[in-house]
Amino acid sequence: MPTHYKGKTDEVLALNTFIKLARSFNAVQVQIIPPLQKDYGLTESQFAVLEAIHHLGPLSQGQLCQKILRSGSNVTTVVDNLERDKLVRRERDEADRRVQIVQLTERGRALVTTVLPLHVSRITSLMSTLTKDEQRELGRICRKLGTAIAG
Repeated sequence: MPTHYKGKTDEVLALNTFIKLARSFNAVQVQIIPPLQKDYGLTESQFAVLEAIHHLGPLSQGQLCQKILRSGSNVTTVVDNLERDKLVRRERDEADRRVQIVQLTERGRALVTTVLPLHVSRITSLMSTLTKDEQRELGRICRKLGTAIAG
């Protein structure tokens, strides 16, 4: 459904484009997030932390905030819960004792190596609606938009 906003042509185009972007992102999220919760008891943020550490190695909580695009307070809560479930552990950084480094436990590593291939498969299936060229173009456009807004 397009916007009902009655403004200038460029405003209506921008709003309609934004609505399409938001709705398509939400449609993908609805397909990939519930299985993480139902099958593995993970929130989106918890899985993002596990995946980031899996791919990048131990990270500070500040680095995790940047990587998963969440606030410091959110990451603290997420890491608290992952630590409670023995999926990650925190250690003080030897160079700066104020910094806590988060790393996977063996249990966390086993979980992420089980969940990640299934998650990737779901995303690949959903994205197959687009051709490979369309996926590349969408990626290019999203990067252009994100870079322009952030920079």
